[in-house]
Amino acid sequence: MAIQPDILASTLRILRDREVDNTFKAIPLLDAVQRAGNVEQSNGGQKVDCPTILTEHSNITQLSTGYEAVNLAVRDPLRTATYDWCDFVAPIVLTEKEQLSNKGDRAVIRIAEARLKSVMGMLQREYCKQVVAGTSTVLTELESLNGSTSAAGRASGWFDSLAFGSQTATVGGLAKSDFQQSWQNQFINVSAEISGTSGAAYSPSGADLFRGMTQMMIQTQIYAPEGELDIILSSPDSYELYKNSLFTQERYTSMAEERNMAGKLGLLFNGAMMYIDPNLPISSVNFDDASAGAQTTGKVSQYFLNSKLFNVYFDKDAYFELGDYERISGYAAMAANIMVRTQITTANLSGHGLLLNGEAS
Repeated sequence: MAIQPDILASTLRILRDREVDNTFKAIPLLDAVQRAGNVEQSNGGQKVDCPTILTEHSNITQLSTGYEAVNLAVRDPLRTATYDWCDFVAPIVLTEKEQLSNKGDRAVIRIAEARLKSVMGMLQREYCKQVVAGTSTVLTELESLNGSTSAAGRASGWFDSLAFGSQTATVGGLAKSDFQQSWQNQFINVSAEISGTSGAAYSPSGADLFRGMTQMMIQTQIYAPEGELDIILSSPDSYELYKNSLFTQERYTSMAEERNMAGKLGLLFNGAMMYIDPNLPISSVNFDDASAGAQTTGKVSQYFLNSKLFNVYFDKDAYFELGDYERISGYAAMAANIMVRTQITTANLSGHGLLLNGEAS
């Protein structure tokens, strides 16, 4: 006798909770955002609204005599960045033949469990591809850090390969040029700004990379409204160049040692954890058409991120929601869908940074 669909779905929901937890732990940025307490389940709605403080509310009046007129020129510091939801679904299918060929509920559950793991692994890979590089073909409505990409429903990703102060793209409906001190990412081009060399043949030294990373750390600290840089995502080559530059000073730490999680190996840089991301490097030509004459080309080697400035939103009714198993019309099979509605946002861009050309050519 085939397993009852409700029993199978109930069992998979228990297993799903574990797989969701593993997914967060396996993605360094998501894990850091979760530990910062910035993963939220909301009541849905048409859009994701993220309140951001982008300007000062009022001016200071120094009192020397006590009779000075108070400067009452005030502004509303609060702006709302608005993003579309990213909705996606993935089915977990079992055929009648598979149920007949695998006798006993436990055998069928093992098949469904393996497929659940496969689906969650796929979602994990696509999520990282889109957030880091903007290259997912199925999660195109998920926001991306890569400002060289364009996707349906939004102008570009977040981080420009342009100098701080000269960025004019739009993120979350807010123009970067209107809020320079808080809505523009930090940018370091190792070849031009550190070594004074440019061109395709440029290959940085470990010292050049270290100087560029240090400058980026300083710049993000100056402009971050809270917290500090805690995550660096790096291409494999840039990671290796940094690691080799440390020699006997290198400091290893493993996520497995800290939380017994996915066992990802990282390097410490001034207190921030540096992880390899296979979606880097990215060939960058800045997407900002308004600054076409000042576009910077090269390879995006590293992202410098402050997890306290991120929020990851889920619709509470679509937080990896696993539906009931139902028969598929016209097929000797049944399927249960995993439904997700999510979006990643930031309250500030100036506390994050993009490092260009930080690896061997």
